[in-house]
Amino acid sequence: MSVMKKIMSTAAVLAAFTASAAQAEDMRIALVVKALGIGFFEAAAQGAEEAATELGDVEIIYTGPTDTTAEGQIEVINSLIAQGVDAIAISANDPDAVAPALSRAMQRGITVISWDSGVAEEGRMMHLNPSSNPLIGNMIIKLAADHLPDGGEVAVLSASATATNQNIWIDEMHKVMGNYPGIEVVATVYGDDLADKSYREAQGLMQSYPDLDAIIAPTSVGIVAAAQAVADAGKAGEINVTGLGLPSEMAGAIESGASKSFAIWNPIDLGYSATMIAHALATGEATAEPGASIPMGRMGAVTLDETNSGAMADPFVYDASNIADFVDIF
Repeated sequence: MSVMKKIMSTAAVLAAFTASAAQAEDMRIALVVKALGIGFFEAAAQGAEEAATELGDVEIIYTGPTDTTAEGQIEVINSLIAQGVDAIAISANDPDAVAPALSRAMQRGITVISWDSGVAEEGRMMHLNPSSNPLIGNMIIKLAADHLPDGGEVAVLSASATATNQNIWIDEMHKVMGNYPGIEVVATVYGDDLADKSYREAQGLMQSYPDLDAIIAPTSVGIVAAAQAVADAGKAGEINVTGLGLPSEMAGAIESGASKSFAIWNPIDLGYSATMIAHALATGEATAEPGASIPMGRMGAVTLDETNSGAMADPFVYDASNIADFVDIF
């Protein structure tokens, strides 16, 4: 009997050791966000967990500072280095300030990537942009053209005349106008990312162009203000306001019909893709180098440019069919 007990005891110890070893083999990927308590990043963490479940051997450590400071992120990074995590995927508060800490992480053999908000090249292996300038430029005109099969007049309500990203997106939009015959851009105006000025500029567009069919605002401030101006003018359903906006701020415009659809990146997809990339690099399945194609699971693959950066996908389109799923997220 004592021998049998001893055998059973040994078996139990071995089973416990095996389970512990299996758990220890799980890859630990830290998703470091700008700050905790932000809906956008909590949605990204949801996507990261989805990827971890799909991969089957990954533990997600969702972490970040309590406020959006580089100092707070550096403390988090140093803690993760001490824990010996396998990979860090970070949305940076400051691209340069966090780079030295992340360089130390890489020297310790930790895979480091940035996503959403980038890190200086020396502080990461690669960066995942939510989208790209050409993809955004095409999307903002496509959102208007999709509801104008016979063509029509559209106007652009931008942020400031010197806003680099806005100007690049509008330039990229003009490059693909040939793909949307019958669509005419009649004006570009600037609301300086001020709600009241953007509202007045939208009013001016409606007065100057009585046949206006759509207002494209590639700015989250401008799109809300333009939609309100259209609704107040009693032209919801007649003039479609579209562009780049946040679901939480655009739900009313979708409901009123002032906007048929708009776009912005999907944070769930971002967290999912960042986790897939970190896993592929940490396991050696892929290498971060210019021209490389790195798998992102259901999101396909990202191709890296000469700076080891790549674009995830087209901006995600929100409309009446899906906006309720995201209103409480961001």
